[in-house]
Amino acid sequence: MMRTVEVFSGFSVDDENTAKDFYKNRLGLELAGEQMARFKLPGGGTVFAYPKPNHEPATFTIMNFVVEDIDEAVDELKAQGITFEYYEGIQQDEKGIMRSVGQNTGPSIAWFKDPAGNILSVIQADK
Repeated sequence: MMRTVEVFSGFSVDDENTAKDFYKNRLGLELAGEQMARFKLPGGGTVFAYPKPNHEPATFTIMNFVVEDIDEAVDELKAQGITFEYYEGIQQDEKGIMRSVGQNTGPSIAWFKDPAGNILSVIQADK
């Protein structure tokens, strides 16, 4: 078996500086260094946002932010100008939250996009 020193994930963006600003200043992730858009993740690990000239946004959720209070998180993000996504066939409330209570659908979740169009989410932590 290979001996791994570190593992990190990455995703493409159309503009590295815009990604740095968004993930650092709006979502609160700490940069792992000033040279690249590599961010420390709560709980350990890092993720790297790399510039790609022919970037196409991911059609799936690339990162999930687990929060203690999804309503508070959605309100805070909306106050920063972040718009939440609504998906056909998914029952979401006026905030864009798919509530799990009594629906047996997993955790409550709400989706939004980064400036490059990649899909992110906030998910209610288990209580």
